[in-house]
Amino acid sequence: VSHQRTDWISIHGHICHLLIPVLGPQPCFHSKKDRKHGKEQLLRRQESLIAVALSTAQGFVWAGKPLEALPAALQALRFSSQVFGSGSVQLVPIFLLLAEASTGTGHLRQAAKYLSQAQWIVLQTPECSAALQSKLHRGLGLFSIAEGSLDQALYHLANDVYLATAEFGLNSVEVSGGYFHMANIFFHQNKMDTANSLYTEV
Repeated sequence: VSHQRTDWISIHGHICHLLIPVLGPQPCFHSKKDRKHGKEQLLRRQESLIAVALSTAQGFVWAGKPLEALPAALQALRFSSQVFGSGSVQLVPIFLLLAEASTGTGHLRQAAKYLSQAQWIVLQTPECSAALQSKLHRGLGLFSIAEGSLDQALYHLANDVYLATAEFGLNSVEVSGGYFHMANIFFHQNKMDTANSLYTEV
């Protein structure tokens, strides 16, 4: 019952009205034009479901409610896998969100699995953008912090900053997150000069 309640609060209360036309029986079209239109309409509905589920999950993570984020993120993964395929780069942000939520609930082994899946897709996609690679390294960096591997975390966060700079420029807001997490590490290591320098950069 508690799982059902969490699931309802997390996502099903938001997407119930969207599920029926997607999961219910599809109308039978007689002309090629109508079939094409029906497929396009179904795709738009699926994409709407993904967007709602993903933004809901992200909202819960930002609000510090990782447990509530998981059902929404899993719905986003389910429909994204159907629409884009199980090896698509569109799944990477969802895997990273699932990893962050799993880390927040203390399930580090599950978080590591999600990160491995995201990393594998990125490695299999030579044309993957620097922006997405940056997000992957940030996710790996945050996971390393949770594990207590601070040197490994600094390595990933430095890559995050480098890739975000390559994609968005030196003074972009997108770069600030990597600097911020690096500054926090140096702060906890009592390396105040380095920490303050990075906080100033942020």
